Amino acid sequence: EQHTHSGIEQLSIDDLCEGDVVIRVKYSGVNYKDALAGTGKAQILRRSPLVGGIDLAGEVVESTSGNFVQGDQVLVNGSGLSEVHDGGYAEFARVPADWVVPLPAGLTLPQTMIIGTAGFTAALSIHLMQQNNQQVENGPIVVTGASGGVGSFAIDLLYTLGYETIAVTGSKDAHDYLYDLGASKVVAREKIQIGDGVLEKTRWAGAIDNVGGDTLSALVRACMPWGNVVSVGIAGGVKFELSTMPFIIRGVNLLGVSSSNCPQPLRKQIWDRLGDDLHPEHIAKIKTQTASLENLPKVFEKLLNNEIRGRVLVEI
Repeated sequence: EQHTHSGIEQLSIDDLCEGDVVIRVKYSGVNYKDALAGTGKAQILRRSPLVGGIDLAGEVVESTSGNFVQGDQVLVNGSGLSEVHDGGYAEFARVPADWVVPLPAGLTLPQTMIIGTAGFTAALSIHLMQQNNQQVENGPIVVTGASGGVGSFAIDLLYTLGYETIAVTGSKDAHDYLYDLGASKVVAREKIQIGDGVLEKTRWAGAIDNVGGDTLSALVRACMPWGNVVSVGIAGGVKFELSTMPFIIRGVNLLGVSSSNCPQPLRKQIWDRLGDDLHPEHIAKIKTQTASLENLPKVFEKLLNNEIRGRVLVEI
């Protein structure tokens, strides 16, 4: 039986995975996937040993690519970091040039890591919903797991774009926080009661779901015609039961979002939007903690136990 051990180790740049660009990492973040990888509670790492951290932001110190020069401020998120390639929980990272995103106009380096994969995933979800004709006037968007990283940014970004939102949370002390982020309505998780019919009374025009399992099924069955339900999380389970009726009777769309292998042109487009029309209005409120590399194991456990609200910024 294999066990995952996480800790601080001394490495040289030559020990890192191959790449065209060496980055002096200044900031990273903590995502649900980071916590799963760091605790070994899911098979995230596909090779070992590996430097964790699926996000990083910093300054180029060396490049053999014509696209980047020393001093460029850049970020990398997903793309295989902390899965098959050494990630951002280190002073330096070495990555392929085509994974690197220039610092978007309108954002600072620490802001990119407060956003991180969580905010990027929320922005990508909204972008895909908009591409699928999710209009403000269609009605409210429900966000489950709303007090977590993805959920917090989903509420904030939807507010920024003018959407009405319903924030669903299991955290009793998060209601004021979610209203501060722009939620139109905050509902305790246990108050959302959906029947088990193949179609239920419609209650929302779309959804961003961080839970999965039975919750995802309920969101689809209660979605208004031609609405979009985006699946981004598995906190409540990886399997669900659903008939075809919401799709063939109401034209509901179930969209999947994978931030890790997002095509690079689309990745850059989303980051550019995050510095522009999707700039998080309440980013300072979403960053609730700052962490160092040394205390990451404790942060991982707290995140998995739903004891962390919003986002944790890691200062390297």
